[in-house]
Formats: sequence, C-alpha cells, structure tokens
Amino acid sequence: MGGNLSNEDFFEHKISKLILEHSMKDWTSFTNADVIIVGAGPAGLTAAKYLADKGFKTIIFERKLTFGGGLGGGGMLFHKVVVEKEAIEVLKDFNVRYYETEERDLYVVDSFELMAKLATGAIDSGAKVIHGVTVEDVIFRENPLRITGVAIQWTSVIMSGLHVDPLFIQAKAVVDATGHDAEVLSIVSRKVPKAGINLIGEKSAMARYAEKAVVEKTGRVLPGLYVAGMAVATLYGLPRMGPIFGGMLLSGKKVAEIICSDIR
Repeated sequence: MGGNLSNEDFFEHKISKLILEHSMKDWTSFTNADVIIVGAGPAGLTAAKYLADKGFKTIIFERKLTFGGGLGGGGMLFHKVVVEKEAIEVLKDFNVRYYETEERDLYVVDSFELMAKLATGAIDSGAKVIHGVTVEDVIFRENPLRITGVAIQWTSVIMSGLHVDPLFIQAKAVVDATGHDAEVLSIVSRKVPKAGINLIGEKSAMARYAEKAVVEKTGRVLPGLYVAGMAVATLYGLPRMGPIFGGMLLSGKKVAEIICSDIR
C-alpha cells in the first residue's frame, strides 16, 4: 500500500471535480432568473433567443434529453416541415435555409436543421437549455395573484416513482411552451383555482386558421405566466395544424416581445 501517486492516479477524480464545480456554478446562478421557459420545442427555443438577445437571463427546462419538440419527427418521420412566408424573418434570424415551392406562401425546411439551429441560436444568444428537468409545480403569490417561479425535479426521479422534494427557481416570467399537454397551465389550473384557468383542449386539424390563431392568442395568461406554441391551442380550444411550424416560431417571437415589454 502507499507509494508515490502520479497525476494519472487522480485523472478520474479531476473529471468529476470539473463537472461538479462548473455545474454548481451554473445552478447557483439559475436560482433567480428573469425568464423560465418550460419546453425546448420550436416556440420555447425561439422565445429564448429573442429574450436573451435583449439581455434577460433566460433558462429553458426540458424534461426530455433532447430539444426540438415535434420537429424531431418531421411530418410522419419524413425529414421536412413546412413554414409559411410570415415566419421567414425568424428563419433568417436563426440562419435556417428554406426552399421555395410551387405554393408561393409556403416554404419547405429540413426538420433537423431547423431543430439544431433553433437550439444553437438560443444558446449562442446566451440562453441556457437544461435537459432532464421537469417542472412539477409553480410558485405563486396573492394580492395580487401572480406566478413567481417554478418547482423543478429531475425527470428520472419522477420516472422512478421516488418521493424527493423539488428545488425552487424564482423568475419574473414563466412561459408554458410544453406543447399539446400544456403542462404548466395544467398545474396552475389544478392547484391555483383563483387563477381561473380552464384548459379546453385542442381540436382536430384546421391548419391555416390554427397557425394564425395560435399567434393571436399567444401572450400573458396572468401576471408572471405566459403561454406560447401548441399550449396556446390547448388553453383556448384551437385546432391543431400538424407539420407546419411558422405559427410556433411566430408565437415564440411574440411571447418574447410581450415579456420584454412587461418586465423591462
């Protein structure tokens, strides 16, 4: 036993030490954010870039170990999606290539490129994307009623069925960008009855109307709580629209603009 130990003997220790030190540095700064976005789908990632561009400390919590939401599957696993001309400026902001079609107001985009560049754009602008974290509750205050943050848990803990208390993250704004399930709004509907939130549920497809309606209805639900993307359709009973994503991008941009105006 004993003997001289070289740096090589401590190599694995150094790997763990660096990961833990730098992770804890980030997590300490996360406890108080400007904006928490729940869901790293197209609306959430788009919103994150525009918010971070304006200097807001923006964190996305994604319960899965990936990003892009419904983009990953393209249209029935075909690797293309459609974007309407109104969203072309957003594609340009993220440097996403798009292709003209015989339908003058519709463009085709590679779903994987869109997914990757939305994430890269948000991260390069300064937003943080954290995978494997589920928002299991919200923080609220009364008089006046407002949402002031979230309670988070490792998704793996929830999947295991263990009882482990969450940690709290405070924020000036929380965005439900969780898609069809509207997970944050569902929590508030159940646990903060004074909020008066009633989730109608999305309807069957009517794509052109739904694309416009989702953008129109995007915004503040109550002080501190905002909704973007397909969660808007679930909240207001709007139709679904399938593999066309311009509305998701424009919804993310709009919610960022509203938050910027509210909390600047």
